[in-house]
Amino acid sequence: MSFREQPAPPARPNRCQLFGPGSRPAIFEKMAASAADVINLDLEDSVAPDDKETARRNVIEAIGDIDWGNKTLSVRINGLDTPFWYRDVVELLENASERLDQIMIPKVGNAADIYAVDALVTAVERAKGRAKRIGIEVIIETAAGIAHVEEIAAASPRLQAMSLGAADFAASMGMQTTGIGGTQENYYMLHDGQKYWADPWHWPMAAIVAACRTHGVLPVDGPFGDFSDDEGFLAQARRAATLGMVGKWAIHPKQVALANQVFTPSPEQVAEAREILAAMEKAKAEGAGAAVYKGRLVDLASIRQAEVIVRQAEMIGG
Repeated sequence: MSFREQPAPPARPNRCQLFGPGSRPAIFEKMAASAADVINLDLEDSVAPDDKETARRNVIEAIGDIDWGNKTLSVRINGLDTPFWYRDVVELLENASERLDQIMIPKVGNAADIYAVDALVTAVERAKGRAKRIGIEVIIETAAGIAHVEEIAAASPRLQAMSLGAADFAASMGMQTTGIGGTQENYYMLHDGQKYWADPWHWPMAAIVAACRTHGVLPVDGPFGDFSDDEGFLAQARRAATLGMVGKWAIHPKQVALANQVFTPSPEQVAEAREILAAMEKAKAEGAGAAVYKGRLVDLASIRQAEVIVRQAEMIGG
C-alpha cells in the first residue's frame, strides 16, 4: 500500500438509484415506496424547459411532505451551462426541508465545476443556518469529464458519488451509436469469420472506479436505456459490479429489482467470504501468512477482498 491510504467511501447502500422527473409529482410516492436505495428527483433532462420552475416547486414540496424512509434523497440540478442551475441550488437550499441529502451535478467537466456549486451551496447553508451538510454527486458524461476524472473525484469533501452517463458521454465523444449502455452492434472483433462483441463502456467505467476508489467516492454505473431488455441490463450491471462499481441507475421501476439483485452479495458469496476470513484467522494463529481454502491459496489480499463482501452485506442488512 502507498504511504497515503485510500479513504473509505461513504458507508451507505447505493445499489440502485431510481430517477423520476420533477414534473411528475404523481409518481413521487411510488418512488418513495420502491426498493431503491437512492431516489433522484430530476430537474434536468427529463423536464421540458417550460416546466423547469414548476418541477422545482414540486420537488421542494415533496422533499418535506413525503416519507422517504431511510433512502438517500438527491435532486439532479440543471447543467452549469444553463440559466436554470443557480436557481435550482438557491431555491432548494432556501426552501426545501433538511431531509434533502444530496445535489447531483450533470455533465461535470472539471474540478472548477464542483467548486462553483460547492461555493454556492456553502453560502446558502450559512445564510439559512442549515444544520445538515448537503452532499454532492456528479455525472461523468463528456470527454472533458473523463479526461479530468481524477481531479473531479478529489474536488470537494462534499463529493459522495460519481456516475457514468453513457448517452451524453457517447455524444460528447462522437461515438456512432444511439444506444444508452450495453452492447453496441458495430463494436466487435472478427476472428475466423466469427464476431466477438467487446464492451465500449469498459474503459470509462474503469477510469471512474479508479478515481473514486483513490479519493473515497462511490462509483456508480448509469442508465441502461432499453428497459424491455432485462438480460441486457443484468449483463451491464454484472460487468459494472465486477469492475468495482457499487450500483446502477434505474430509469424504469422494473430495473430496481434487477439492480438490487446484482449489487447485493448472495448468501453463498457472504458465506464463502466469512469462511475465507476464518481460514486466515486460523492461519494467523498458527503463525502462517497464508492458508489453503478449497484448494486455492488465500492470503492478505484475499482478506481484503472478503472484507469488502462482508462489509457490503452487513451495511445492506443494517
